[in-house]
Amino acid sequence: MALADTQLIFLPGLAANAVMWKHQIKALPLQCHATVSDVHFQFDSIEQMAAALLQRSRGDLILCGASMGGIIAMEAVRQAPQRIRGLALLGTNARPETDAMRALRLDAIAMFEQGRAAEILRANLMLTFHPSRASDATLTQPYVDFVLEAGAPALIRQNRAIMGRPDARAHLPAVSCPTLVLCGDADRLTPPDCSQEIAGLIAHAELQMLAQCGHMLTMERPHEVSAALLGWLETLE
Repeated sequence: MALADTQLIFLPGLAANAVMWKHQIKALPLQCHATVSDVHFQFDSIEQMAAALLQRSRGDLILCGASMGGIIAMEAVRQAPQRIRGLALLGTNARPETDAMRALRLDAIAMFEQGRAAEILRANLMLTFHPSRASDATLTQPYVDFVLEAGAPALIRQNRAIMGRPDARAHLPAVSCPTLVLCGDADRLTPPDCSQEIAGLIAHAELQMLAQCGHMLTMERPHEVSAALLGWLETLE
């Protein structure tokens, strides 16, 4: 399969945009037809987001999703397995929402409604980034900026979509396209066992752990993530 004949779509995480993928996009070869999806800003459920992604894109697709983007990608391959020629899943989770996480999200939603998004974001930087980098403003400020730019309504809607996400584990064993699974070894939001589970369910999936890396691996370890993605993309040609 030639990359020139297949569209590569990056799917950002919750409230994120192309900024989180800028290093990887810059590293792509010229023949790649790459776009960054924004369906997570436009629909209310994971199923609707995946359906819109497929409807708006033509032909064969390579999906590269991080966190919430990975959840959307897994749903897209369930809906249209014949169109997905490659799947890269970064720091994501195939499991449905737990009661504990649902309670935390509901608390966060209440704070978003009170206009306290910045307070939550800054308090959770130690969870979002590796502890050794959580105080590095040059790294964390762009993240804070694009999440705040998304606004409270988007944060609330996307959190509710994640709370209602389907259990992807039921269909992952049927995935037949080449799959790359990446995760930070210190990811506290989607711990490594989530990625290990995904890789174990998909036949021949390649699993890579990035050392001393938290949840925002595309920003924390940009060169390592880009190298892993490029190496994997070359195997699809």
